[in-house]
Amino acid sequence: MAKKFTDLVAQRSPESRERVDALYQQLRAEMPLHELRQAKALSQDTLAKTLHINQAAVSKMERRTDMYISTLRSYIRAMGGELEIIATFPEGQVKIENFAS
Repeated sequence: MAKKFTDLVAQRSPESRERVDALYQQLRAEMPLHELRQAKALSQDTLAKTLHINQAAVSKMERRTDMYISTLRSYIRAMGGELEIIATFPEGQVKIENFAS
């Protein structure tokens, strides 16, 4: 007999739940652009219309490993977010203001 997923989850130890939650938070905090767009339930076509470009340009943008900060900022804003540049050092983090609009 098949078991319900909720029953299986309820049987897990608190330590297991903590590990899964930590992994979930890490994966949620770090993702490529196309996964971020998908997580926001947006299609490339919808994003393209918001950016006033074609769908192929969005696809190309998502595959880039290097782009202008202004391009990335526009992409993030089209999804309803804001881009922040943070430098991380052993002694802490610093928000870089040079690229603020």
